[in-house]
Amino acid sequence: MKFATFADGSRDGRLLLVSRDLKQAVEVVDLAPTLQAAIDNWEKVEADLQSRYDALNKRILKESISFAPTEVMAPLPRAWQWLDGSSFLSHSELMQRAFNLDPIEGVEETPLMYQGAGDDFIGPCDDIRLPTEAHGIDFEGEFAVLVDEVPMGCTAEQAKKHIRLLLQVNDISLRALAPREMRTGFGFVQAKSSSSFAPVAVTPDELGDAWCGARVHLPLNVQWNGEWFGHPHGGAMHFGFHELIAHAALTRRLSAGTLIGSGTVSNHDRSVGSACISERRAIEMIAHGTPQTRFMHFGDHIRMEACCADGSPLFGAIEQRVSQERSSCG
Repeated sequence: MKFATFADGSRDGRLLLVSRDLKQAVEVVDLAPTLQAAIDNWEKVEADLQSRYDALNKRILKESISFAPTEVMAPLPRAWQWLDGSSFLSHSELMQRAFNLDPIEGVEETPLMYQGAGDDFIGPCDDIRLPTEAHGIDFEGEFAVLVDEVPMGCTAEQAKKHIRLLLQVNDISLRALAPREMRTGFGFVQAKSSSSFAPVAVTPDELGDAWCGARVHLPLNVQWNGEWFGHPHGGAMHFGFHELIAHAALTRRLSAGTLIGSGTVSNHDRSVGSACISERRAIEMIAHGTPQTRFMHFGDHIRMEACCADGSPLFGAIEQRVSQERSSCG
C-alpha cells in the first residue's frame, strides 16, 4: 500500500491511499483520519485499507481523485520520535579521513544514532526555509522506516515485524553548526533543521525483491540545480533497519509512529556520487587538500527520488527550493 497526507490546513492533514502508479488517490478518513491513527490501529484497519487499495489500483472507486505531490504534507507531518542513524560506514570513514578524526570505537558492532526533532516535518515540495546561508546548508538523502509499538529489549529479528512503512527522506543539515554540537557530546539541535519527506510512504511489499535484509536495495537519485549529484545504492547499509530498531529499543519502548532513518546513503564506489554535499567535500579534501564544492545557496533546487527496478515510481520525488526565512518573532 501507499499512503500520503493531504494538506487540508490542519496540523496533521487527512490520510490518503495512493495508487501504485502515483496517479490516483482516495481519502480513507472513515478507516483512519491520519497516518498516525492508522499506525496506532494497524491490525484493526490493515485489511480494510488493503481492500480499498486494491480497488483503487483497479480504478473502480468513483470517489478517487488525481494525486498531486504539491498538495500533500510529509506522510507523517509530526512524529512521536525521530531517530536517525549513520549506518553507511563508507560515509563515516570518509569524514574521519578528511578531518583526521580518531576512529569511533565499536562502530562496526554498535550503530550510531541521534534523536532529532520530529515535531515539524516538511512536505516534498515545500521550500527549505532557513535564516542564513552562513550555516552551511546541506541536503542528505536517506531512507527511513515507520514502526508500530516496539517493546523494550526487542531483538533485531523480532524488530522486522514492527516495520510498517518505508519512507524517503531529505535530512537537511547545517554543517557550520555541527562541529561544536558534536564536540559537546550532547547531540544535534541547531545543526539539524526540519527534515523533509517524499510524498508517499509505502508498505515493504511494494518494493518486491528490493526489500531484502531490512534494507532498501535501490539507488537514490540526487540532482542539485538540475545536475546529477549521485545515485548511491541503499543496499550498502552496514546495519539493517531491524538492527537500528533493536538498538533504539534496548532500554526503552518505542511508541507507534516512531521514525528511524538510515543516515546518508553512501557507497564505497565513488563513481556513484554522493547523497550529500559534505561527503563530496570530504572526497575533495582527501584528493586536493581543500573542498571545492560549496554548500547550498538561497534559490538552489534539490531533487531526490528512488524508483523501482523497472523505473516505475515508488515514494515519489522530493523537489525543493532553498529560501530565506525572515524571523516573525515579536
